[in-house]
Amino acid sequence: MIVRTLGELKGSKVDVGGERWRSVRFLTLSDNVGFTVTSTVLEAGHELIIEYKNHIEANYCIDGEGEVTDLATDTVHQIRPGTLYALDKNERHKLSVFKSMHLICVFAPALLGTETPEPDGSYRNALDLSAAVAPRD
Repeated sequence: MIVRTLGELKGSKVDVGGERWRSVRFLTLSDNVGFTVTSTVLEAGHELIIEYKNHIEANYCIDGEGEVTDLATDTVHQIRPGTLYALDKNERHKLSVFKSMHLICVFAPALLGTETPEPDGSYRNALDLSAAVAPRD
């Protein structure tokens, strides 16, 4: 059984951030469960274009407000607490944050846990890098 708290992970190698965002990765590739769960906070005014070429991602909003735009169709969806959106076809999208958002995110396949987005907004496929990951105790 794996049990972790946000408090114990803050400040560790799986507490990753950038300009106007922070993501704490609760489960990673080394946990051998096949997916990653994160707690991600994005500051108000942040806007980013993302295309997860190597992952499927689902996001559940627990706080804040924003919108996600499917850039292929220009369809806009409002994001508020209680909203889940999933990028099940690797959609290139824009996330606009109006009020600081807290999302619980699930990635499949799993992330190494220390990644930050590539210039195109994607994450490298951790399965291709798995030889660099030590198995968990």
